[in-house]
Amino acid sequence: MAKLLYDYWFVQFDFPDANGKPYKSSGGKMVYNEVLKREIPEGWEVKSLANFILNDKSGDWGKEESEGNYVIKVECIRGADINGINGKGEVKAPTRFILEKNEHKILLEFDLVVEISGGSPTQSTGRLGFITKEVLERFDNPLICSNFCKAVSLKSENQFFFFVNSWNRAYDNGILFGFEGKTSGIKNLLFEMFVNNYIVAVPEENLLTKFQNITSLYEKKRQVNLKQNQKLAELRDWLLPMLMNGQVKVGEVEEGLNVAAEPEVGYGGDINKLIKN
Repeated sequence: MAKLLYDYWFVQFDFPDANGKPYKSSGGKMVYNEVLKREIPEGWEVKSLANFILNDKSGDWGKEESEGNYVIKVECIRGADINGINGKGEVKAPTRFILEKNEHKILLEFDLVVEISGGSPTQSTGRLGFITKEVLERFDNPLICSNFCKAVSLKSENQFFFFVNSWNRAYDNGILFGFEGKTSGIKNLLFEMFVNNYIVAVPEENLLTKFQNITSLYEKKRQVNLKQNQKLAELRDWLLPMLMNGQVKVGEVEEGLNVAAEPEVGYGGDINKLIKN
């Protein structure tokens, strides 16, 4: 839904106008932009992704056990865990201990984790994991990212999901393959080059805020479901061996889980109507 809404509002430019109608389809004024080589809505700006970034913090690996000043217990997000954070697989982030002086590397709400090194011939570097309050609640310890990743903080929370979807659209279209270098046979994302050269059309702040508010609701629901799935998987892994060796029987289970399936909803060509409903 978030991806569909982003495409509808910021690629097709059919965000709701002052009358609640799709802007471009309803005759909203468009102006040609020399940088993007296409028309964009009047009043919109063009900016590189670098303009959204406040700062970044490098990854850490720490130690496997607590020793000396390595006393802060964390869970380390690797490139392999990014898909799991985004709901496309498992998260198996290892537990590590980092130095007290590196406490500033701990991930906070609205941070982004970018895979800097890795990838494959068919998968570029640059996978993006986004940290929300609900993501943090899926873990027992604070989070950091590994040395093969970079954490990024944005200037404004209202720009968070706009930035995420702008980045992911570039990734899905294979654009990040053009911003990779190689050292010792490992692909590395040319991060600074990419964020300074990838340009997007940026709307007024109120539309960014509206998109942020709508999209955050979808993401919150998804992360809550992922946390429930994680707990169910843990319950399964605990209960299944006992069922297999006869310690418990199905008939002895007194509590059940009710799973409600939501019906599919069509948007009839105008996603703004669906959002409104």
